[in-house]
This record gives sequence, structure tokens and C-alpha cells, in this order.
Amino acid sequence: MKKDPNKGYIALLGWSLNAVEAAENFDRRYVVVAPDWAEEYCEKHDIPYVPWNFERLNDRSMEIAETLKEMGVNVAIPLFEETVEWAGAINSVLLDSPRLYGQSLLLRDKALMKRRAQLGGIRVGIFEEAHDKEDVIRFLKRVNQTLLKLDGDPNDPIHLKAFDKAGCLGHRVIRTPDEVDTIPEEEFPVLMESHLDGWEFAVEAWIHKGKIVFLNISEYVTLGYSVFVPASPELEKYRPQITAQIEKLIKAFDIEFGLIHPEYFVTNDGEMYFGEVAYRPPGFKVFELLERVYGFNAYQASMLVFDPKSTAEEVAEFFPKEVVDADGYAGCFGVYPRRRVVSKLEIPEEVEDDPYFESHELTAPMEETVTKRTAFGTHWGLVYFKGDEAARMKELLKHMEELDFYV
Repeated sequence: MKKDPNKGYIALLGWSLNAVEAAENFDRRYVVVAPDWAEEYCEKHDIPYVPWNFERLNDRSMEIAETLKEMGVNVAIPLFEETVEWAGAINSVLLDSPRLYGQSLLLRDKALMKRRAQLGGIRVGIFEEAHDKEDVIRFLKRVNQTLLKLDGDPNDPIHLKAFDKAGCLGHRVIRTPDEVDTIPEEEFPVLMESHLDGWEFAVEAWIHKGKIVFLNISEYVTLGYSVFVPASPELEKYRPQITAQIEKLIKAFDIEFGLIHPEYFVTNDGEMYFGEVAYRPPGFKVFELLERVYGFNAYQASMLVFDPKSTAEEVAEFFPKEVVDADGYAGCFGVYPRRRVVSKLEIPEEVEDDPYFESHELTAPMEETVTKRTAFGTHWGLVYFKGDEAARMKELLKHMEELDFYV
């Protein structure tokens, strides 16, 4: 597509083929900043590319910001959790705004993030950092004491999460002191949180000049397994409260532009609790699901709101109207083998015959023994569905958990 020299020049941090394709078909100039292994592919396909290995930020870190600045790049967009901090550091140079780096640290460290949210008057569960197993046992006991548990009552679980990894990575649920022994030493320090009973959901909000320009609510059917968009009417009825929460979040974290992907809980009495927020595209191919029902490319949407040269008119024109403009519901299911030993991929007939079934990206198993999942683990691939009814979509995605795709 023809590039417009009056629009911003964008750097994509990290390698994502879908993001590259979106940039190719958008009117902004762009460059991909990715590790060396992407070079060959980029050269072969004429993709503008700058090599950079995203290790921990160090003394050489500013080189990439200077390189991009000399090239005339206006803004850097993080595509993955690991590049959020880099985007903050680079944008603080490109946009001459030092606070952007500090902001990116808040969006990376789950404990700092919760404190900042709390300071902004946002409700969060009880949380603490743990440096060793003793801390975890103490926290488990204290949380259950606070909940006035009696001897013999089952414990309320606590959640352990890595400080700076994406969503489900390193997420464990601990119910008894014995389970604490299973945590490897190298996972510390971790963030510990009390368990929130409620309906967990995620939001994707595109922000331009401090205002929400498009807000999607993604409904989890089972966390770590399945999601669909837009949310069901039962969850959508909370949209006004959710929007108010996101506005609080924008204010607390001082967010002027970009895409945020927060997670929340709504409890039985309608209270909203903040889980965490990411400053990058969501997992589980939610961007692709949004395109399926709304017809806009969510990567291009991000480029638009990140670009300091985008106008309010251009942004308003780009986005459809939430919920109203969606033609149905799109969902996907992450497949985990249910058996310990598998030899082949076999899509159940009832899945392929279902009118909601669209496609899958599952591949034949590489090895026969399935590694035991200690935490939430990584699914083996996704199955995509689209249809007219939220209730039917929900039922279908839930039912997928009982089926074997690997036998």
C-alpha cells in the first residue's frame, strides 16, 4: 500500500507476522525491530527491518532509540510483554517525554501496577510480594485468617504470578502449605494475590489523546482455554461501569495513547475489581477475532492511536460502533491434550460438523508424551468459531473442554 509521508513513521517491537501484514496494508511507513533470526525472512520479503535483541535493558539500550530517531521514526509499538519496557524507553526519547519510561515499568511489574491502581482509587484484592516459600505459607495463612476460616474449613486459594511475564505464564493456584513445596526456587520472587470470586473478563481499549475511542469486552468462558467477542448481553450490561473503570485506569496510569488490555473481576454484587493491565495486544488471537466480527484490523487500530500524527477525525472514522456493528460472535478454544500419551491429531467430527466451526491451527504432535502442566501452560493450538448467538457460543466453547483432539 502507498505510504503517506505526512503520517507517522512506526517501529514495531517484536516479531508478529499478523502485525507486519497489517503494517504492509496500512498507509504508515514502518520498520520491524526484531532479533537477528528474523533478518532472512525480512530481506526475502522486502520488510523494513532493524536487528535488536531484547535482553534486559542495559548501558547499550539507548542505541536503538538513537538509531530509530536518526531514521525519523516517530513512535515504537510493543507487540509483546517483553517489549513493553523497551517501547517506554524508546518512546521517552522519540517523543521527548521521560515519564513514558517510568510508566512502562508500572505496566510491567505486577506489584507496582497494583499499588498504582490502588493509589488511583481502584479496587484490588489483597496482594504481597514473596521472596521465598515461607512468605507464601505466611500469606496463605493470613488471608484465610482474615476470611474467618475455622479449623477444618477448606482454605481459600491464593494465586502466584510472575512479576513481569505475560498473563498466564507462571500462574499457580495454591490451596495448602504442602503445595508450596512444589514451587521451584528459581520462580521467586513472585506476586501473591488473594482469590477473587467472580466473573473474570478482559478489555481491549484503544486510547487517543487520553480518551477511549473503542472499547471491547472479551468474555472468558474458561480462563486459559476459551474467549469470545463481543461479550454476551449479560456481561455487556456492565459496559457503563466497565467504561468508568477504564477511565479511572487511564487517569491512574497517566495514559495518553495506545492500546491497553486490562483484566477485571465483577463479583456477585456487581463490584468491579482490577486484576492487571498490559500495554500490548492480548493473547488468544483476540485481535483476529475482532476483525472477524467488526471487519477492522486491530493492529492497524493500534498503529493509528500510537501515531502522534493521527488526527481525531481519522481515528473516529476508523473504528466501528461497539457491539452494534458486530456481525455475530467470534470465539476460539485453546487445545490442551487430555491424555498423557498421544500419537496423532484427530479433530472430532462433531467439531467440524458444527455450523459455528470455522478453522483450526492445530498441528500433528511432535512428541508422544505430553509434558505435565505445572502452571497454566501453553496450549497446542487454537480452534476458531463464529456464530449468531452468545449463549450457543458459550456452550460450545465449554463443551470443547470434554473433547479429545489428540489421541
